[in-house]
Amino acid sequence: MKIKFIDFNILGDERGSLIAIEELKDIPFEIKRVYYIFGTKQNVRRGFHAHKDLQQIAICVSGSCKFLLDSGKKRVDNIVLDTPNKGLFIDKMIWREMYDFSEDCVLLVLASEYYDESDYIRDYDKFLSVVDG
Repeated sequence: MKIKFIDFNILGDERGSLIAIEELKDIPFEIKRVYYIFGTKQNVRRGFHAHKDLQQIAICVSGSCKFLLDSGKKRVDNIVLDTPNKGLFIDKMIWREMYDFSEDCVLLVLASEYYDESDYIRDYDKFLSVVDG
């Protein structure tokens, strides 16, 4: 499993900065859903699931957080998101957990599909059995 970051160009001038994101240009899929996570309490982990078909880009637009990504064969921990000009690509069939949210963390997620509960795998053992075929 290769961890893939997407760098976004920072535009702006003496007034401040701006990042523009376009589907199928900056993002490798059509964006069908956008959501953000904020106000996460101290010592709380989130995620604990994989998606069968959905792909995502996670962007920490404020503050910081960490990710654990697991393909079922390889596990990478302590992936830090702490800048609004870097996105983390999370492919389908990757187990994800988010943790160590800073108090000011706002985690924006761009998704390739609309919400569909049947696309989620929420049990890690079931995820491993699906990955192993």
